[in-house]
Amino acid sequence: MLVVSGTIGAGKTSLTNLLADHLSKPAFYESVDDNEILPLFYKDPKKYAFLLQIYFLNTRLDSIKAAASDKLSVMDRSIFEDSLLFHLNADLGRATSTEVATYDSLLNNMMEELPEQDVKKNPDLLIHINISFDTMLKRIKKRGRSFEQIEQDPSLFEYYKELDERYTDWYNNYDKSEKIQIDGDKYDFVENPAERGQVLQLIDEKIATL
Repeated sequence: MLVVSGTIGAGKTSLTNLLADHLSKPAFYESVDDNEILPLFYKDPKKYAFLLQIYFLNTRLDSIKAAASDKLSVMDRSIFEDSLLFHLNADLGRATSTEVATYDSLLNNMMEELPEQDVKKNPDLLIHINISFDTMLKRIKKRGRSFEQIEQDPSLFEYYKELDERYTDWYNNYDKSEKIQIDGDKYDFVENPAERGQVLQLIDEKIATL
């Protein structure tokens, strides 16, 4: 199980698409465009932060179980990133300490590997796309989701800035599987075919060592 991680606008879905085509294997995507809770969260974060994280946790676990049916699969975003996002929301006053404790306990219980289960929940490889803060802002603006735009909610600038900083620590401390980091500023794997090939080669070489 390969899991693609990265902050908002890093190119997770694009790289998931490329890897699935490259490996001729199924891809499993984060529920965003059909997520009815996400726009509500941006309108009223305090009211919907906990519900949103429970939604993501539930749908992500469904994807993990579905991915286990294939020997090799690619997943858009790690389930462990959800905890990073929720703890940030809590620190911003959008969730209570009780909600955080409940979420953390639920995540740990759901991810516990049980002997009688055939489903391996932790990935075999985390592929993290690292981009600069400026690149993040440019891509958020380019893809044009109205509820993500700083022009509509100036407070999002500080949220995105803090999120960018926390992702660095999150990746450095990640220990659930093998990992590899892709420089998303250096390699334009979406628009540049040569650089796309370089990124796929880097990942192929890492997979070969597993």
